[in-house]
Amino acid sequence: MNMTIGTLSLPTGIAFPTPADVFMLKPNLLLHLSSLDYYQYGSGKIRLPVETRIQAKKSFRCKLKVRDEVPQNADFPRQYARKEKKPFPTPIVELRRAARERLKMMKGQPRKPLSAPKNGLLVKSLIPTAYNVYNARITLINNLKKLLKVVPVHACGWCSEIHVGPVGHPFKSCKGAQANLRKGLHEWMKAHVEDMIIPIEAYHLEDRLGKRIPHEERFSIPRIPAVVELCIQAGVEIPEFPTKRRRKPIIRIGRKEYIDADESELPNETPAEPLRPLLAEIADSEVVAPSSNKEIVALAEETLQAWERMRKGAKRLMRMYPVRVCGYCPEIHVGPQGHKAQNCGAHKHQQRNGQHGWQSAILDDLIPPRFVWHVPDVNGPPLERELKDFYGQAPAVVELCIQAGADLPEQYKSTMRLDVGIPSTMKEAEMVV
Repeated sequence: MNMTIGTLSLPTGIAFPTPADVFMLKPNLLLHLSSLDYYQYGSGKIRLPVETRIQAKKSFRCKLKVRDEVPQNADFPRQYARKEKKPFPTPIVELRRAARERLKMMKGQPRKPLSAPKNGLLVKSLIPTAYNVYNARITLINNLKKLLKVVPVHACGWCSEIHVGPVGHPFKSCKGAQANLRKGLHEWMKAHVEDMIIPIEAYHLEDRLGKRIPHEERFSIPRIPAVVELCIQAGVEIPEFPTKRRRKPIIRIGRKEYIDADESELPNETPAEPLRPLLAEIADSEVVAPSSNKEIVALAEETLQAWERMRKGAKRLMRMYPVRVCGYCPEIHVGPQGHKAQNCGAHKHQQRNGQHGWQSAILDDLIPPRFVWHVPDVNGPPLERELKDFYGQAPAVVELCIQAGADLPEQYKSTMRLDVGIPSTMKEAEMVV
């Protein structure tokens, strides 16, 4: 260690620094001092400004980072009351802040041309995705019709609740008509495909950039499944539901005004064949149940893959093609703006004159998963009413495929509560804190 002191002589009694620290003392500190400054240091104790530099020891620490993408147990999706409004996917405060930032960025700059699909053209990279979503939906429906022949599924005759298992669950959760007389118990009967997949319909638009549907034309416009309408607007060609396809971008005049570009100079468009053949639904009379256990497992795996492929593809399409949902009722509209039909019958619809409160939709609004109680052991004892808090839930399609022999996906393990130990007796359940 080097310590520089210069010509300054230190009096006795001053402790030298330890080897662990490095002191740098400035030399000739008493030179050019006045008389007052001299008496300040006349007590025999010299005050020296000391700069301390402590050498940091190099240490190598190995940090173990555990990625917990899927929690062990998660709560079930919240069921909103009839009087509650759905929350916005993005808080309204953030939407307004983002709008103000866009106005600041656009101030003083020339208007940029619109990109697809806002300019009326298709997003060519999403056309194969639209065909995949359409065919995945048809495959899902056809496979569910076959699996319902071998896997028992029960539906309540008074409410919309269903149960996948040999017998219906004993929970008193029925909210249908005359539920008080039955003390909340369900009356189970055989379920159908419409009970597994909630039918969400939307108006079919011949021009997605056209005027909004008025209230007087609500019965003259056909309604089709919302997923099918999303696929049609994304590029799927279905002869029964024609739609306008532009070959030139529109010319925007104002915020809500535009004119179509002149396409007379373009050559006549020949009807192009679809990129992929469209599948068709199987009639109920032509459904053939799988014969062997191996065939059932393969069919369940294919059904689960079709369910995931449809949801992932629809989520990707929704990023470019906007979908609206009413905040008070499950009405869906595929398009940049919601329709004007005054057919909302939700809570306090009289104050809104039946108009919908449109907001951005999420995937569960377009393809709502119907959650059912998970049966831990199909061949074991049925579910017990007192142990309701220990059972998990899963979408009906997923629960059906699992009971048919398919492998359980990771993203559904948290709500199914597979790691929760189920008590064998009521006395053991009462001991749980």
